[in-house]
Amino acid sequence: MRRPIVAGNWKMHGSRADNARLVEELIAGHPDRAAAEFLVLPPFVYLQEVGRLIRDTPIQMGAQNVCAEAQGAFTGEVSAAMLKDVGCGYVLVGHSERRWIYHEDDQLVARKFAAAQSKALVPILCVGEHLWDRENGRTEEVVARQLDVVLELCGVEALNSGIIAYEPIWAIGTGRTATPEQAQAVHAFIRERIAGRDAKIAAATRVLYGGSVKASNAAELFAQPDVDGGLIGGASLNAEEFLAILAACGSR
Repeated sequence: MRRPIVAGNWKMHGSRADNARLVEELIAGHPDRAAAEFLVLPPFVYLQEVGRLIRDTPIQMGAQNVCAEAQGAFTGEVSAAMLKDVGCGYVLVGHSERRWIYHEDDQLVARKFAAAQSKALVPILCVGEHLWDRENGRTEEVVARQLDVVLELCGVEALNSGIIAYEPIWAIGTGRTATPEQAQAVHAFIRERIAGRDAKIAAATRVLYGGSVKASNAAELFAQPDVDGGLIGGASLNAEEFLAILAACGSR
């Protein structure tokens, strides 16, 4: 049984005061026995403080990015060891904004995946297509390419301690959401692609959906058999909304 997970990507939002208020509300509203895992992904500069705020609570923490290099003269970068040192358990790799805005290619994303696992961080591999890819019938081609590069470098066994997030770029921050049927189709394709290498690992791998998930659509998305939770953007900045999404995920 795959335990569902909800991850809140705060992107480049927040302040010390805003974060403290949000975390306080999340802790107060978090059920004692949530069926789903729950984690927040703050900007780098707030990681240590947020880690202190959530210490001894069920809320876990991850980072939004990681350097592919272990250490050295890479000004402005943050290594996997540093993230582990400040209390991270998870890290996003290959988020669409990193791929699209900062031109991170599939090979770099795969190296980041490996770097995260080298320090016992759980990488959340983001894959997804642009609107023009979907309109031209290339969704599976794009997702397969992004996934296969990681599997070639790290091996399918790496997914024993990794997570995948399908985030159609056309549905991020646009208010548009993939229909439950569209999300399920791609999630099933991802699982089938992994099963081509190892059926047991495919069955156990958690695949999250990310793309304008809200409390109003979460339950229908999470009811799909291959959707194991969500990577939440803007809605994760509102405690009431975020907790409602967690509840929807836990009831799947």
